[in-house]
Amino acid sequence: MPVRAARLGRRTGVPAQDGTVRAVVLVLPAGPELSTRHRSPLAAAALRPLARRLVRAGHSRGLVGHLVHYRFRGWNGDWAHPVEDAEWAVDEVVRRYGDIPVCLVGMGMGARAALRAAGRPAVESVVALAPWVPSVPEPEPVQQLAGRRVLIVHGTNDSVFDPEESYRYARRLKKTNRDVCRFEVHSDGHHLVQHRHEVFALAEDFVAGTLLGRGLSRPVADALAAPPPLGLRMPLASGFGRSLRH
Repeated sequence: MPVRAARLGRRTGVPAQDGTVRAVVLVLPAGPELSTRHRSPLAAAALRPLARRLVRAGHSRGLVGHLVHYRFRGWNGDWAHPVEDAEWAVDEVVRRYGDIPVCLVGMGMGARAALRAAGRPAVESVVALAPWVPSVPEPEPVQQLAGRRVLIVHGTNDSVFDPEESYRYARRLKKTNRDVCRFEVHSDGHHLVQHRHEVFALAEDFVAGTLLGRGLSRPVADALAAPPPLGLRMPLASGFGRSLRH
């Protein structure tokens, strides 16, 4: 493999009025199963609007964000390069800002990396959008998510990654971690563009609630409290977020 280093993208948002960073969102872009090419600027650009929205909602409380720039574009089998890069990124946040909570937000392959890297002590929560969580040749591990709060969002018409696999993953995870919820975006595809406003609002609500102490909305609180399958097949209502408190 070429010798490369992961890095954090330019910081999104400014610290609180006193200049203190109190929490960080790390955004993990999507990518292909196999590729040793450089990171994809398009994949990173696709998540910048979400990163900006999350930070905008919490900047007054010291929330900032960084995109994680992978060494390689793909997952690459047992190498699982994005997982190592995500773990490095969490450690780098602690080095830069101190012992503060981190939320990992990933899309597709990046969501898989976020779920895998969540065992780092600083990680408080994970948002997994349209996650790639294959069950073969063996199921994805879940033990690293003990004590983390996890939100999974998947479009029911996703033709890239089977939403039923993320449901089965969430069901296994729920057996060992009650702080898990999964929302289904009916009629939406892999990129979740048809209901983008609602998906962004849901992610904002979860990040603000798990990192900054803002009260979770009623649908999210209900989904976390509900037993399977109810809390893992929660429909994302059209118009979600229009009346959220800020």
